[in-house]
Amino acid sequence: MDLKETRISSQPIFEGSFINIARDTVRLPNGNESTRVVIRHPGAACVLAVTGSDEVVLVRQWRYACGRALLELPAGKLDAGEDPAVCALRELAEETPYTAESVKLLHTFYTAPGFCDEVMYLYQAENVREGSTLKNDEDEFTETVLMSRDAVKAALKNNEVADAKTLAGLQYWLLNG
Repeated sequence: MDLKETRISSQPIFEGSFINIARDTVRLPNGNESTRVVIRHPGAACVLAVTGSDEVVLVRQWRYACGRALLELPAGKLDAGEDPAVCALRELAEETPYTAESVKLLHTFYTAPGFCDEVMYLYQAENVREGSTLKNDEDEFTETVLMSRDAVKAALKNNEVADAKTLAGLQYWLLNG
């Protein structure tokens, strides 16, 4: 079965500093037309960083849309033309006191494919160490949280991690460590 939907037209709803929202008219596989509201996003990178003491580096950050602070892997949006690996290293150093020598790509995935085209790049940091001198953006506030495997298992069991990229990264760490 051909499941492809083809865009017929697109009407901008909102154009922001890094996201755009459009109302698209599409042709469905059965030939009918329908409407799709789509958020266009430049993509983002997140980083699974584990210290020499086998503790994962997380950040606690207020998420306005959710109305609460979430425990997350360090992450951020890609700047125009930015290599996702460079973004992952930068976000680790900006949001935490940690840096890494390099990162390796673990997986890419869509964050909310029902209405958004954002692709998330999940990296694993290599040779993690303290010593970052970078700072958060002026409108961003994070608290660094280090967690052992047992603490992560307890947090997952107690539903303390509610962020999809973090769930994916932590499950990878627990299953492959």
